[in-house]
Amino acid sequence: MLQQKTQPFYKNFAALMKENKITRYRLAKDLKFSQQTVSNWYYGVSEPKLSQLIKLADYFEVSIDCLAGRKDY
Repeated sequence: MLQQKTQPFYKNFAALMKENKITRYRLAKDLKFSQQTVSNWYYGVSEPKLSQLIKLADYFEVSIDCLAGRKDY
């Protein structure tokens, strides 16, 4: 099996937020996540659960693979 070069979730997440000019506060409010949770994802402290990942992908209109770093968005 080929190993795919991936980028950590938090780097893709931060890039999407910057590209879309979305603050951590705004994202937390829009998706009803705590600000602490969003900050933890942003800084790579933790990663979202699958259900949260789906909400994030829908919000940014990208695939889960893109958020997970498996494909470019």
